[in-house]
Amino acid sequence: MLMITSESIPGKDYEVLGAVRGSVVRAKHIGKDILAGFKSIVGGEVTVYTELLEEARGIATRRMEKEAVDMNADAVVCLRYVTAAVMDGASEVMVYGTAVKYK
Repeated sequence: MLMITSESIPGKDYEVLGAVRGSVVRAKHIGKDILAGFKSIVGGEVTVYTELLEEARGIATRRMEKEAVDMNADAVVCLRYVTAAVMDGASEVMVYGTAVKYK
């Protein structure tokens, strides 16, 4: 399924089906959190958190795509990601967009 951040698909006519979204809340792993704390002392990328957020984005995107498929959509336009802390040690990743059907 085509999923794009732009507001339109060049060369395609389509009807809007509605908003779709997917989300997931992921918590840090205590052992990895300790290692990340050491990394914050010396600086650099905290790869365990990068991997955690990448995995969360993938899960949220698959959930949004399933919602779009259930609506018989051909694509999702205006794709956006939002990340927020929901409690100490846990973050929500949400993806949303507009499901469309080609004419």
